[in-house]
Amino acid sequence: MRFIYCLLVVILLACTSDLNPQTVVAIQPLGQYDTELTSIIEKAIKKYYGVKVTVLKAKPIPKSHFVNVKSPRYRADSIIHYLKETRPASADYVLGFTDVDVSVTKTDDFGRIKEPIERYKDWGVMGLAYLSGRSCVVSTFRLRSNGKLLNERVTKVTLHELGHMLGLPHCDNEKCFMADAVESIKTIDNARLDLCETCKKKIGMLK
Repeated sequence: MRFIYCLLVVILLACTSDLNPQTVVAIQPLGQYDTELTSIIEKAIKKYYGVKVTVLKAKPIPKSHFVNVKSPRYRADSIIHYLKETRPASADYVLGFTDVDVSVTKTDDFGRIKEPIERYKDWGVMGLAYLSGRSCVVSTFRLRSNGKLLNERVTKVTLHELGHMLGLPHCDNEKCFMADAVESIKTIDNARLDLCETCKKKIGMLK
């Protein structure tokens, strides 16, 4: 009985989000970045998740994160690790924001590089976060558009990556901004600028 109780406690803790008015998200501009878009995502994070947001002084991306396998890019996983190690003590989460192209190695369920290997060993992405992690990165490089559409894309990707850090996995609801992009910008454009009810309940936005 005691084992079952302890197991339930662990499960409940795993499902608990840090989402509350005292939560602090730090935006870390990296390398080249758009100051206007930085202001837009700052306001969006505050308004949607109801947390405190601070914008840190811009930093260069460490040269060791640069790769040129298919084209000049920076490794998103390396950036996330760097942000985790340099996260201010005053911030619960840190979001790296940049204009440069970032990439990952896409793997299958067995940890092997997806086929064709040449395509997926250095795959450009719009953002990256790990489930319940403390750092993520968002890049505007693959969100190219003008005006309102660009603003919406950047906002959706930002809220999506923060959602992962708050404990949300990808969602099967294609209208939820936690839907997997499945390698297409159209998926992002198709989603609403909102979480579905199921995702909201998972992080305590709905009871």
